[in-house]
Amino acid sequence: MLLNLRHCAAASAVTLLLFLVPAQAQERRNRIDVDAYAIDAEVSPNTQTLTAKVTVRFVPLDDNTTSASFELNNALSVSRVVDDKGKQIPASRNQQDFTVRLNFESSLPKGQPVTVTFYYDGRLSGQEESPVYGIKFAAIHPDFAYLMYPARWLPVSGYTTDRFAANMRVTVPAGYTVVASGIDSRQAVGDKNAFEFKFERPSFPASFAVVKGDPVKAQSEGVTTTLYFRGPEADMAQAYGQETGKVMSHFTGMFGLPPYANLTVVETEAGAPNGFAAPGLIFLSPRGIGREPNGRLLSNEVTRQWFEQLVSPASRNHLWLTNGLASYSELLWSEHLNGPGAFQSQLRDTMVEGLTIDNVPIVQAARLEDYSPELWALTGSKGAAVLNMLRYVMGDDKFFQALKTYAQQFAWKSASTDDFRKVAETVAGQDLGYFFIQWIESSGAPEFKLEYTIFRTQKGFRVMGKIAQDLDTFRMPVNLKIETEGNPEEKRVEVVGTSSEFSVDTFGKPKTVTIDPDGRVLRFSNQVRVAVAIRRGEEFAELSEFGEALQEYQKALTTNRTSSLAHYRIAEVYFLQNNYQSAANEFREALSGDLDPKWTEVWSHINLGKIFDITGQRERAVNEYNLGVRTKDNTQGAQEEAGKYLKKPYERQRRTEP
Repeated sequence: MLLNLRHCAAASAVTLLLFLVPAQAQERRNRIDVDAYAIDAEVSPNTQTLTAKVTVRFVPLDDNTTSASFELNNALSVSRVVDDKGKQIPASRNQQDFTVRLNFESSLPKGQPVTVTFYYDGRLSGQEESPVYGIKFAAIHPDFAYLMYPARWLPVSGYTTDRFAANMRVTVPAGYTVVASGIDSRQAVGDKNAFEFKFERPSFPASFAVVKGDPVKAQSEGVTTTLYFRGPEADMAQAYGQETGKVMSHFTGMFGLPPYANLTVVETEAGAPNGFAAPGLIFLSPRGIGREPNGRLLSNEVTRQWFEQLVSPASRNHLWLTNGLASYSELLWSEHLNGPGAFQSQLRDTMVEGLTIDNVPIVQAARLEDYSPELWALTGSKGAAVLNMLRYVMGDDKFFQALKTYAQQFAWKSASTDDFRKVAETVAGQDLGYFFIQWIESSGAPEFKLEYTIFRTQKGFRVMGKIAQDLDTFRMPVNLKIETEGNPEEKRVEVVGTSSEFSVDTFGKPKTVTIDPDGRVLRFSNQVRVAVAIRRGEEFAELSEFGEALQEYQKALTTNRTSSLAHYRIAEVYFLQNNYQSAANEFREALSGDLDPKWTEVWSHINLGKIFDITGQRERAVNEYNLGVRTKDNTQGAQEEAGKYLKKPYERQRRTEP
């Protein structure tokens, strides 16, 4: 994904000149460890501005450190930076990577704390270029505001990896309230109120919201949740508070005591991420909130109180320890509510998503853009699939004990994949190096081929065969299920290298042999390849890259010519391009296909009806809408949609010319 880089003229020189430096001219950045912030900020809702004085204490990690770089939102103009004696520090601005570079007169002693103070201000309306492309993480409006850590509204070093403590003071006009992380206090300052927050543990306490009105407080499962929802979402506050308490209670039993059990949940706005977690805080967008409590989103964000705020990845290459655990918690919550069937269904979708990027090892996640679909697929979806396989290898009791031990052992610290592996090995009592080499340090996934022969023995039958796959370094225990005329037999086979032999004795005559019957192993098959190609196509279509989307859908059809979903997605693209004849052909192909998923039938009829309405064939359109009604499938409000256009013809959406 390409960033739109914005260039600006040099700021006027007062006591300090901040100028644009080409990225290629920068020297290798010196490493520093930020351990504390002292933040004094004022938010002016009516002018949508932030004014801040931020003192940063850091420790140089290298010898001969003569500079330090911090990321800061380009919308914020730095007036000056001074040292602990008030002496000005020369600084330069690179707007291409959102950094401010401080240049020191002499080398900073390695390991000795250094204090610098930034003075800056600027307007944050939400329309500015975001450090995370295309996503709003900060906006100040007349009736509410939110400033989240990824917005880099404060000088940031070691984004998502360098943990810090913070004392924050935020001043707002009377009538507003500030919510943030830590122990809070409040005092009147003339016609304004100053809110102070102290967070002494190293974490990421760098997000806050400005709200008006009284919150909703919801009690559930011994947990009190405070919610600030606005507008139509306000009616959802009590239900969300109830659900949040249930989620928090469930995962407390699984992961141990959280750093915060009583959370504050704040609504943001359209364009912000569906969810974001800070210590003791959760931010939810209107889309994320939806029309009923979103248990998957809540379980993901609540879990981050443990596996992001309490313990976090040592570098961005270890992001799967956060995103994978958060995504896996979505599956665990589904399993808790709806049982193993719901878990398996969601796991299949997660595995497909994880396989959309199979050429980058999980431990090289830093190569991918922040918040990109590729990063979520690799660290979130594939990370969750890897955790589920680890659960299978270790067994439930030891796996969940390992998660609890990991959170306790590294509380208020950062951890690496090796740290997590060592905890898992200690709890499991076995060497798991092979597992982490295969699934974390390597890319790709196997595709199993099974060959076997059945022999009669004195006591019954024997199945002898081999499992083949293409990854030479692969090693993984895999279950075999043998259906017989009597009770089924199961055996765990250690698959090592490209070919592994097995032998299983049964009493009843074997009828079928299935490898990995419960779908625990992340692997390819014809069915999975179709699903992965379609998912990749959907991702391209979401970005309006229709040519690439069609290529992926055609890959799916190469494997399965009768895939209704592939034909349906191709038809959608043609429909969006106003190529109605080709769209109609593909909707017909979808109806003649495998009808998997089942909703492709009702929606193909509805979309054919729309095409006939557009082309002035009302009688044929009505027939298609009626066929849709007869399916009795109401997926995504299909019956209401069909009924709507039975009453009034569908009208083509005309594009407004610029």
